[in-house]
Amino acid sequence: MGTICDVQEPDTRDVYLRNCPCRDVLDLLANKWTALAIGALEEGPRRFGELRRRLEGVSQKMLTQTLRELEKDGLVTRTVYPVVPLRVDYALTELGHSVAEPLAAIRRWSEDNIMLVQRARVDYAARAEAGPIGAAVG
Repeated sequence: MGTICDVQEPDTRDVYLRNCPCRDVLDLLANKWTALAIGALEEGPRRFGELRRRLEGVSQKMLTQTLRELEKDGLVTRTVYPVVPLRVDYALTELGHSVAEPLAAIRRWSEDNIMLVQRARVDYAARAEAGPIGAAVG
């Protein structure tokens, strides 16, 4: 594979290339708030407050930034209803639905494997506390 990434040419797209725009999409999708927001929207359109309550721990600022990025990239629509008080709904687009399944698989994997990950962390901490055993991996 060459070092040119032309998004118009499928054979040149390569997220491993420094300047490939595909990396921007990967960065967006690898964000935990993106994965969680898309998951929450799989159930149907939601208002901002509903999303914020569903995504425990997300700040208003971070959720706003995440939803703007998702809207900018065509994964989410934002519909404003001219009522008092103002109502704004967020919903997945067809493109958003297409990425929902792989992100759901990652969320399920996280839930299914948390015990193994936590055990690995405990084991790693114990090895690190015991001191260096071999040469550092670089």
